[in-house]
Amino acid sequence: MPRPRRIRRIAFQPDVTYFKPVGVPLLGLNEISLSFDEVEAIRLIDSEGIEQIKASKKMKISQSTLSRLLKQGRKKLADAIIKGNAIRIQGGNFKMVESKGRRMGQGRGGGLGGGGRMGGFAAGPGGVCKCSKCGYEESQIRGQPCTNKKCPKCNSLMVRG
Repeated sequence: MPRPRRIRRIAFQPDVTYFKPVGVPLLGLNEISLSFDEVEAIRLIDSEGIEQIKASKKMKISQSTLSRLLKQGRKKLADAIIKGNAIRIQGGNFKMVESKGRRMGQGRGGGLGGGGRMGGFAAGPGGVCKCSKCGYEESQIRGQPCTNKKCPKCNSLMVRG
């Protein structure tokens, strides 16, 4: 029996969690799922330019686990771009943490400080949940992630709009 996975620490929540090619209808798209911990690994290494050892300490995981997350996330992004797939950011085994020098909830990337296992989290107050299939919209309720809601019209999962 394998040991339980460690919960990864992330300090960033993207404002947008769904990307699709312009001019291609949603019905004709394949979708890839990028986890929040893969996004955090890509952010720390590729965007922030932090060394893998320091980034792995920030996420409270081993350097080899960070390297694996980075490789998986980069491959998914490359495949989506090359094949014209949509990208959905959701799920993962993580916990939101406060980044040093900046409190959560202030500025871009702030969140509720919560987080979750395999479920995502809300992107802060004052948003809209939108159905990517039929276009139905409703106000996002603080603490209730859009990705956990189903559209009342077509029963599809909703996204942050």
